Amino acid sequence: MGSRLEGKVAIVTGAGTRGDGIGNGKACAFVYAREGARVLAADVDMGLAEATAEMIRAEGGTCIPFRADVSRSEDCRALTEACIKSFGRIDVLHNNVGITNSGGPVEYAEEQWDRMMNVNAKSMFLTAKHALPHMELQGSGSIVNIGSINGERAIPFPKFAYAASKAAMIAMSREIAIQYAPKGIRSNVVLVGLIRSPIVEQNNTRLYGGDPDEMWRKRDAMSPTGKQGEVWDVANASLFFASDESRYVNGTVLPVDGGLINMVKL
Repeated sequence: MGSRLEGKVAIVTGAGTRGDGIGNGKACAFVYAREGARVLAADVDMGLAEATAEMIRAEGGTCIPFRADVSRSEDCRALTEACIKSFGRIDVLHNNVGITNSGGPVEYAEEQWDRMMNVNAKSMFLTAKHALPHMELQGSGSIVNIGSINGERAIPFPKFAYAASKAAMIAMSREIAIQYAPKGIRSNVVLVGLIRSPIVEQNNTRLYGGDPDEMWRKRDAMSPTGKQGEVWDVANASLFFASDESRYVNGTVLPVDGGLINMVKL
């Protein structure tokens, strides 16, 4: 076990993983705990939150599972109150919740747009709304937001609402960073590129003809490194933002994409 987050408390939303393997949220919760943080692992599926907590406890870490739909204000209030009741503080708010769908403005139904913005963008607003007062009382805190390069660049498949929601996350993170900097609170974004994870396979295989192996091959070829990143790459970047090592890093966007965002054509 490490000590980079010793004595700190972290809320991780979207901490469960659907399907086989480990997703970004679960990996981040695990790395935070491994580095000494006490973790509240939240997911809309309590069973998935419990699985993450069990994984952390098996290595000697501290983790409480919590069921929350973070697109609902009352759930976010209950989430932060449970964290304060259990651990007495909130040092890290890690926003990992996100959904994705392909399509442009004509193809999207209005209901799809609303759900995308509620889950991806509104959730960040609501978790921050309820966590920030506690951080302000402490005089410290770090908000880590998991975004996407699609929030800054178009990708080969149209993802109109998803891109808009991720761009909103960047803007909200920047606004929080500036408003709360005098109060000792930071807010940064990990901009995720091509990462091999269970949710990527579940959501994107059909875009590559339905063949997972072909999808992974093509996605590897798209990366400047010739290989996609792993969920642990996202977790390690998040750990930097969560820790005091980044105490003078605020309002930034850090691509974790092997350099993909710098290419002329994605």
